[in-house]
Amino acid sequence: VSWNSMIAAYSKHEHGEEALKLFQWMQREGMRPDKVTFVSVLDACSWLEGLPLGKMVHAYIIERGFELDVVIGTALVRM
Repeated sequence: VSWNSMIAAYSKHEHGEEALKLFQWMQREGMRPDKVTFVSVLDACSWLEGLPLGKMVHAYIIERGFELDVVIGTALVRM
């Protein structure tokens, strides 16, 4: 099972904390997030009502060069 699948599943089923822990683990393992990862992480932030955390993720998204992606933009609005 891929990292993205697991993070998305946790996020979809309102387990935001687990999704974010898995995201951090993924990064520690040297895996690079893609736009699918970021959409799930932003959804996890919205379940946790974590606007400050969402802002940090948004900054990371910009740093990675995904800020102009429509799907990520939609996830940001939903957050």
